[in-house]
Amino acid sequence: MAHEIDLFVDSSGWIALYDGQDQYHAVATAALRSLRSYHLRLITSDYVFDEAITFLLTRTYHAAAVRFGRWLLNADNVELVRVDEAVWGPAWQMFQTYSDKTWAFTDCTSFVLMRQLGLYQAFTFDHHFVQAGFQLWPET
Repeated sequence: MAHEIDLFVDSSGWIALYDGQDQYHAVATAALRSLRSYHLRLITSDYVFDEAITFLLTRTYHAAAVRFGRWLLNADNVELVRVDEAVWGPAWQMFQTYSDKTWAFTDCTSFVLMRQLGLYQAFTFDHHFVQAGFQLWPET
């Protein structure tokens, strides 16, 4: 039986996978390919979804953003978690508290969500996750 891996995916991970022109595309696709023998569950949030499709819209074109969004929403191994008050409130508190950081509010929602779900690795190229105490995957 294949080992199970739960991995939080940030917008930079999605973008690197989906945009062939992204500087991390080769690293991201190779890293994900390395997990083929595992039962992989990719967890992301509606805020990350919003950030990724908006970025793809501005970097590529509307049809590519829509294609990515449809793929993500229909992928069997992707769990889209909606940010609710239990995440939003602590994320807003975190955003206000860490004035010495340049964490986006979406980052704060991801940090809170990851802690609530017991996840410590994020498929991302955003070093803010390291600042918040998480491990980047793949390590860059």
